[in-house]
Amino acid sequence: MIALSLAEIAAVVGGQTHDIPDPSVQVTGPVVRDSREVVPGGLFVAFVGERVDGHDFARAVVDAGAVAVLASRPVGVPAIVVEDVQSALGALARHVVRELGTTLVALTGSAGKTSTKDLIAQVLQRKGPTVWTPGSLNNEIGLPLTALSATEETRFLVLEMGARGIGHIRYLTDLTPPRIGLVLNVGTAHIGEFGGREQIALAKGELVEALPAAGDGGVAVLNADDPLVRAMASRTKAKVVFFGESDEADVRAENVRLMDSGQPAFSLRTPSGCSDVTMRLYGEHHVSNALAAAAVAHELGMSAEEIATALSQAGSLSRWRMEVTERPDGVTVVNDAYNANPESMRAALRALAAMGKAAQANGGRTWAVLGKMAELGDEALAEHDAVGRLAVRLNVGKLVAVGGREAAWLQLGAYNEGSWGEESVHVSDAQAAVDLLRSELRPGDVVLVKASRSVGLESVAQALLESGAEGEVSAR
Repeated sequence: MIALSLAEIAAVVGGQTHDIPDPSVQVTGPVVRDSREVVPGGLFVAFVGERVDGHDFARAVVDAGAVAVLASRPVGVPAIVVEDVQSALGALARHVVRELGTTLVALTGSAGKTSTKDLIAQVLQRKGPTVWTPGSLNNEIGLPLTALSATEETRFLVLEMGARGIGHIRYLTDLTPPRIGLVLNVGTAHIGEFGGREQIALAKGELVEALPAAGDGGVAVLNADDPLVRAMASRTKAKVVFFGESDEADVRAENVRLMDSGQPAFSLRTPSGCSDVTMRLYGEHHVSNALAAAAVAHELGMSAEEIATALSQAGSLSRWRMEVTERPDGVTVVNDAYNANPESMRAALRALAAMGKAAQANGGRTWAVLGKMAELGDEALAEHDAVGRLAVRLNVGKLVAVGGREAAWLQLGAYNEGSWGEESVHVSDAQAAVDLLRSELRPGDVVLVKASRSVGLESVAQALLESGAEGEVSAR
């Protein structure tokens, strides 16, 4: 964070200083909410959670070097006391972003936010110092913490914005007002909470409504291939740039193909030129993500060749998102277990099918180890059934449905599509899936592991890697 004195911070957040001998002392380190991340010169934010009260760690963090604690009550050590810690954190982030004047890029969408954010960050890093959201810390706490990690040297700040209801993104854009806003897609993630795709579109579109006018540098980057996103052009005064495979897209992909490895390649066409891209990431869905990143980068002055080179060299910065690892015995584990919705599940299955072509040539098989997709509301049965059917249509060798009712729906869909006998199986939990796979996997097999985060199927992928053949496990 930029250096601010405790007195300045108290004024910004509307707080009172307690037990602070010298209010002119500056916070020169990071702002954190996890006491284990405190470093000398930092500021600790004490949140009260369901299980842990951050105030209980006040003494420990000051002993570890924290300058003070941002708290909702006096804690017996240097503290800035406020009525609401979350609001104070947001106010501090708003102040710092305004003082820095860095170019702020915000993005949202139903699927692909984190992967796209990682791509944008890796492309923009070639142009200047860039700070971006770590993992999926895209809510009212994670977003301001990310913003506060920017410094005077930061040229680009890339922030992922999530939403679980109307008004959420509006709140986030008020904390960190973007100059460039990107909307990827409107899908069915969290549809049970929103009540329909139109409501999701209403919420996601709050991002483009918050942008400055075109004359003030505002740019809305919209997916031309998604009708609900394309329609958001009418909700902004910013300059509108479309990306996609559509002919009307300003930044588009041509000659899209998926290699046998499951990695996509395409020709990137921008208003300033064309260049070829071959991605290190897995799955054709990353083409849309790459185009979104390219559109942002082009608006910030990068050439088609520069962008294509960066996209071709970019990897995954976040764990458990199409994380492909080959065991020494030749079994490939695809850990995509961080989260799941119908769109990302279909994309992962198509990537598995592509990877399976090479595997089958060497006698290998494809396995889809799938679990519940959460927060689908009344659409849950139909969506799980559809994913089970798609696994069969893509000729996935074996479906392993893990869990309770939703897993049963996955298997039922596969069964009704014609997957009988041993082509699909329903197991009760992750350990049962691990036991099955350990007994049946053979060299050359490719295993996809995917479900919503709450299911915890990453444990299956981790167990498969730990129980692989002797020798080093090489990630690629």
